[in-house]
Amino acid sequence: MVVAQPVSAPLTRAAIFLVVTINPGSDNQAAVRSFCADLPGLIRAVDFRDLEARLSCVMGIGSDAWDKLFGDPRPAELHPFREIRAGPRHAVSTPGDLLFHIRAKRMDLCFEMATQIMARLGAAVSTVDEVHGFRYFDDRDLLGFVDGTENPRGEAVIDAAIIGEEDAAFVGGSYVIVQKYLHDLDGWNALSTEAQERIIGRAKLSDVELDDAIKPTSAHNALTTITENGKEFQIVRDNMPFGRAGSGEFGTYFIGYCRTPRVTEQMIENMFVGRPPGNYDRLLDFSRAVTGTLFFVPSATFLESVNDDAPAAAIRDPESTLEPAPPGPGAPDGSLAVGSLKGENRHE
Repeated sequence: MVVAQPVSAPLTRAAIFLVVTINPGSDNQAAVRSFCADLPGLIRAVDFRDLEARLSCVMGIGSDAWDKLFGDPRPAELHPFREIRAGPRHAVSTPGDLLFHIRAKRMDLCFEMATQIMARLGAAVSTVDEVHGFRYFDDRDLLGFVDGTENPRGEAVIDAAIIGEEDAAFVGGSYVIVQKYLHDLDGWNALSTEAQERIIGRAKLSDVELDDAIKPTSAHNALTTITENGKEFQIVRDNMPFGRAGSGEFGTYFIGYCRTPRVTEQMIENMFVGRPPGNYDRLLDFSRAVTGTLFFVPSATFLESVNDDAPAAAIRDPESTLEPAPPGPGAPDGSLAVGSLKGENRHE
């Protein structure tokens, strides 16, 4: 049976988001391939220090890095993050070959895990971004609103985030997009609570969604709701606040897992361009994206099969119990082309 990486791990109090690039040279590529099979052992060693702390680590691989490390076959929808410009709004695309999403109840375990990863990879990689996130009060972001209310739960997490037979060579994998946002808190806090609620689409204190009769179509939660043919498509978010008070840096690290990157990409396009164009997310008047990268998260079974001498073959488990979703033809009608993720034609 193919075992997925812990994409669906429960929300935790602490997280580290570590993005690195692979340094040039075949030796460095071999070192990273060797590391893939060693990662589970590193996780077990750190996790054993406190089994109640729910330590987990997800490893993602960027498009260019996939070609260097593994070649063909490629995950069907893996590509570099698509930059978006719309007036002053800019969803930037930034470098990243490997992502490590480390979560635990305790930051010291996250820190130890990141330390062990970097010690093991050594000179084979260079760090391009490292963010230490924390859970803020009752799961709020630094803007004061609860974050992640509409995350899928239970089996719906698997349906939303884990690849099935629509890409049979990579069953158990996932796609993840990360963006680091910096907030203008002075400007945001100058708004009235009612104005903030209309931008977010929820009541600030209760977290109850605003009635459609009063919620603007540009509200954040309206633009990030993706539906097609009457079906809503979800992603699994595990956003975390971060900041440096002494430097005046306050932000949110967005991370969204999905079995197809098209859902998350459509959310981002709706935010930056607008739906319809021009009806953009007013939250972007106060929040600026400074990173943007797309990674493929192979199954844990795939990672453990990698050797350090040659690219790994993709793993397919004929006994997989993941929900299938057979592929269909392209979508000439300009639709999102997501379709059903539970067995119907995905390109209706």
